[in-house]
Amino acid sequence: MHEIVKMDMDDLLRERITPAGNMPLYWCDGILFSFSSLPMSKKVLDDYLNGTIHWMEVHYTEMKEYRQVMDLNDEHYNSTLKIRVIDTGKSSLHADFVKWIKKNSA
Repeated sequence: MHEIVKMDMDDLLRERITPAGNMPLYWCDGILFSFSSLPMSKKVLDDYLNGTIHWMEVHYTEMKEYRQVMDLNDEHYNSTLKIRVIDTGKSSLHADFVKWIKKNSA
């Protein structure tokens, strides 16, 4: 990860709203997060094939219990927007990331 930012829940939800639709968030073991990947290059691909994944930035907040949909009352759109949340608890990558976040954010 090249940048990790802890955010308020509403800000994390708001960043997933795009003109084309709402992008989902990911949840694993009490952490709600989004990430963006580096563009694929030979170096990034080589690292990936050798077990290293590059996330350009990660935004996260704590959310104890999983919910499939989050509501955001947005002033700009003057409505309640729905953002999907994907439970990635079975992903070893995401589980390892969440363990690392919990250990290093204290």
